[in-house]
Amino acid sequence: MPPTIPPYQQIATEIRTRILTGELRPGERMPSIRQIAGRWGVAVATATKVMAALRDEGLVETKVGAGAVVTAGRGQPAAPQQPGARQRQAGAGIPKQALNRKHTLRTAIAIADREGLDAVSMRRIAAEMGVGPMSLYRHVAGKDELVMQMTDEVFGEAELPAPGPDGWRAKLELVSRLQWELCRRHLWLPRAVSFTRPLLAPNMMEHTEWTLRALDGLGLPMTTRIREALTLHALVVSAALSMAQEAEAEQETGVTLDRWWLAQQERADALLGTGRFPLLTAIAEETVTDVDGLFEYSLARHLDGFAAMLHKDAARPQ
Repeated sequence: MPPTIPPYQQIATEIRTRILTGELRPGERMPSIRQIAGRWGVAVATATKVMAALRDEGLVETKVGAGAVVTAGRGQPAAPQQPGARQRQAGAGIPKQALNRKHTLRTAIAIADREGLDAVSMRRIAAEMGVGPMSLYRHVAGKDELVMQMTDEVFGEAELPAPGPDGWRAKLELVSRLQWELCRRHLWLPRAVSFTRPLLAPNMMEHTEWTLRALDGLGLPMTTRIREALTLHALVVSAALSMAQEAEAEQETGVTLDRWWLAQQERADALLGTGRFPLLTAIAEETVTDVDGLFEYSLARHLDGFAAMLHKDAARPQ
């Protein structure tokens, strides 16, 4: 390949040839993004562009539990098209009024929900919508702004009641569980959140504002109140990252969590059978894998500690 061709296109060409010659058969698993990065010695971002290019051409599709596979019916090259023909064909049924900011964001969110945040690009969204990539820049300036707007759109899905349930604890439980449900629905969301470089997303900021109001009347300084709001959010995000990592592992390997545990059973039995870990042996497997249970336990114990702090402050002589 000429050196002027970008690396991702060179890799995509090699894989495309393997598909069109039948070396990679329809339904066969594709190398994962990490495997592409390792085999060709490129960055994960470059490997992601490779997969996006092959998806845009219709050569690769994503299946739940199997990850990326060669699209059924592939194996012979398609007839060449004139430049822009694919976009015109794909976008023929999309009304012009649908090509707006809302539609762009919901398309990007749908891609991230299915395939993860790394799969989202302006080119991929445009291919999904059947339009030219440049038409999207009227609504978003680039990937960073796109992720911020996606995050804002998702946080807008949760309705925060006014004024909410009675008592600070009930309020903090409510907002934490609302955020937990958002993370369950959109597994990429925890990766989009930063505590040191927070997103200036109005709907997300409304969650923080609501949490600060939930602590009104407790006599707490604003420093304590904002730290409590951030700690609650961090608790949700930390637990949700485990769900996201499991979904990513299933997509890349095609191995479900149940199958993974079955594969580890012999080694686990050998280790636990030595008698060195009597307490670990007594723990039920479902307790370890219950991420919802872990979230609820973490939330309850944190709020117990916060209540104890309030009680201690109230008992302290003024």
